Amino acid sequence: MNATLVETTSVTVRYGTATALDGVSIRVAAGELVALIGPNGAGKTTLVNTLAGILRPAAGTVAVRGRLGVVPEGRQVFGSLSVEDNLQLGAWRTRQRDTTRIYELLPDLRRVRRQAAGSLSGGQQQMVAVGRALMGRPEVLVIDELSLGLGPIVVANLAAYLQRLNAEDGMAVLLIEQNARLALRLCGRGYVLEAGRVVAEGPSAELRRSPEVIQAYLGNPVSGPEGPVGVP
Repeated sequence: MNATLVETTSVTVRYGTATALDGVSIRVAAGELVALIGPNGAGKTTLVNTLAGILRPAAGTVAVRGRLGVVPEGRQVFGSLSVEDNLQLGAWRTRQRDTTRIYELLPDLRRVRRQAAGSLSGGQQQMVAVGRALMGRPEVLVIDELSLGLGPIVVANLAAYLQRLNAEDGMAVLLIEQNARLALRLCGRGYVLEAGRVVAEGPSAELRRSPEVIQAYLGNPVSGPEGPVGVP
């Protein structure tokens, strides 16, 4: 079994008297693609912020045993700065500011590298956010809502980049998504988070066949062989 890079055990997070996460336990091992799906308000972003150390749990434990890169919900690029400057900001910890590899991985950014990030399309901004996270040379990449506000073709292209990262570099990915169809196609294993609790977990193929998951998130059974994700 591969080493566990990210693990939460019975984590509870509260905002005042409101409980956002209630006894959540997940794990991500080296080289894994793991999905966390759930509706708005389920606590997905709270979990991201807890993993990143922005929030402290009221109970339970969080263990991050490797470099963590986070792509936040809504991209959060620095709109007035160039693409190049946004990418270099991601290297504040490693101080390795060479962006060559990012442009090799995300070639669409090369031609706009001198443009203000705020002038780019949503898909391009998401690429900037992914590239910025990768500049920290993470061992596990946490992505909060990859598909938010993006068209299907753009999402499929970004998903392909993630598969390439995983296949070529062995980077682990925790994909936090409302788009369950995309997430369970892309990832080998998944969790379902509802009202701050993990209500289902297991191999993605099993979750995709679950009547409860189908009814709540997929709408109808997903057929076809497992393999690289296409247009969701």
